[in-house]
Amino acid sequence: MHFRSAEQPKDTNQRQLKLYIGVSEHQYLHLDLEYDLRRGGTASDNDAVVFKFTNIACESYNKSWVVFENCRLKAVRRDKVLLNLNATLLNPAHGVTIHGRILKRASGYKPWLVDVTFDACRFMRKQNVPVAKLIFGLFEEFTNINHSCPFVGPQVIKDLYLKPELLRLPLPTGDYMLALRWFFEKRQVSDTNFSFVFIEDLMKSK
Repeated sequence: MHFRSAEQPKDTNQRQLKLYIGVSEHQYLHLDLEYDLRRGGTASDNDAVVFKFTNIACESYNKSWVVFENCRLKAVRRDKVLLNLNATLLNPAHGVTIHGRILKRASGYKPWLVDVTFDACRFMRKQNVPVAKLIFGLFEEFTNINHSCPFVGPQVIKDLYLKPELLRLPLPTGDYMLALRWFFEKRQVSDTNFSFVFIEDLMKSK
């Protein structure tokens, strides 16, 4: 990520940032936002942040290839929700492409910051898509998807919960959706949509 500061606002604890997020080796997205100097621009104070799943939806369009055995959330605390997903690939998947978007809710979910398509097989070898690497870092310790293609058999995410300290993006408070569209050999086979909420309590973060 690349940060460039702009004009200082009236509140001396706030600073405008121009945020550039790499979505591929040669492409960057730009976002103007404010961040709190006391917090260093990341979700580092867990007590001041609610960062949890609110919904999950899984859909297979080719059940001879992809079958979802499990796709659900379980609330264990007010601020902690576990995600479990088990997708069985009945045939090996070699050419895997992901179209990923992050949407923000405002009278329905609207495109927000990220809209990127990348080669998942290559990414798992080189992790060469910065925004995908950021998102994968939230999932990595909870899944057996830890190798490159081919993918076959159970693809599992177990007891995943969102950790604010792993979020390396200054995220405005709101409701979001991570929408992933999966293509095998250039054919769409499934969608997985992960909805989540991010709420920062600035009073607690002081």
